Amino acid sequence: MATPADIARYRAYFQDEVDGVFYYRTLAALERDTQLGGIYARMAAMEERHLELWRRQLAEAGVAPARERPSRRARVLMWLARRFGPDTVLPVIKAMETGADQMYMAEPLAVAERLPGDERTHARIASALTGSRGMPGSAIGRIESRHRSLGGDNALRAAVLGANDGLTSNLALVMGVAGASLDNATVVLAGIAGLLAGAFSMALGEWISVTSSREAAEAQLAAEQEEIALQPTEEQAELALIYQAKGLPEAQAEELAARIMADPQTAIATLAREELGLVPEDLGSPWTAALASFVLFALGAVLPVLPFFVASGAVAIASSAVLAGLGLFLLGAAITLLTGRNAWYAGARQLVLGLVVAAITFGIGSLVGGITGV
Repeated sequence: MATPADIARYRAYFQDEVDGVFYYRTLAALERDTQLGGIYARMAAMEERHLELWRRQLAEAGVAPARERPSRRARVLMWLARRFGPDTVLPVIKAMETGADQMYMAEPLAVAERLPGDERTHARIASALTGSRGMPGSAIGRIESRHRSLGGDNALRAAVLGANDGLTSNLALVMGVAGASLDNATVVLAGIAGLLAGAFSMALGEWISVTSSREAAEAQLAAEQEEIALQPTEEQAELALIYQAKGLPEAQAEELAARIMADPQTAIATLAREELGLVPEDLGSPWTAALASFVLFALGAVLPVLPFFVASGAVAIASSAVLAGLGLFLLGAAITLLTGRNAWYAGARQLVLGLVVAAITFGIGSLVGGITGV
């Protein structure tokens, strides 16, 4: 027996699907490209199947569904599409479809009817349409290859940022303690403690992040594998639809999808990429990520401490600032390998910002030391 809360949810879902059918029917009618028009028509058919589920649930609950009238937002969006063209509203459609599968994950009825999977497919198609509108297949292939190559860039970014975090945070700590006119042993102890605390914190945070992401991805992959086993024809049709949205002619898209689905391992890897945005082989090891995070943070954090092992007083403080400043400049320059900015400018900017932070903490340390008389 449906509760009032169930009925309220069913009505909300019903309205969402009414809007979805309206969006895609309208876009199909407006689209001059017959292939894209066909994609929108098939997306509308998926939404109609969803709509029928909630219409049936409301009927079983003894509630007459509201009139199948699109919401004001939907009508405004499609007015814009008619006035300025379908491309105008594609980013909005993409934003609405992204994450829509999560709305249905807690609904057993929706999960049984594969609504979350359909919504993920819609999101991928909307993303492909937004990003590759009008591009030939060869251009799309080049873009996809470029995106796949970004793994090394991400590793470099993580390395630079990890070392920068360690260097900046420990430089501030060391300068704050040194500013209080404490002896070398205390400065070294504080620096090593800051290094270890920060490195362990970074490592643990990275381990939790990668583990959580990996577990979530593995659950999605398992669900996708089950869908391939139970409904291979529908999965193949969805994959073909995604490739058409990326610019492939319908016949080529269907042929490519059929070849991919013939091999179960290739199928799961491809569907994971195209429907879920996952690369199974690149999920990463949480232990490797944690170790790398620990080491990189520690390498940056140790630089401000080193001079205090061999010198003391103003010499140690100045040497620490110089060594840390060199590290900051090099890290700032290294990030330009990704940004394309001028290395001298980026390095100098990082150097100035880091030394400003160090000067502030040194001043605070001096003030606190003077007040407390340490």
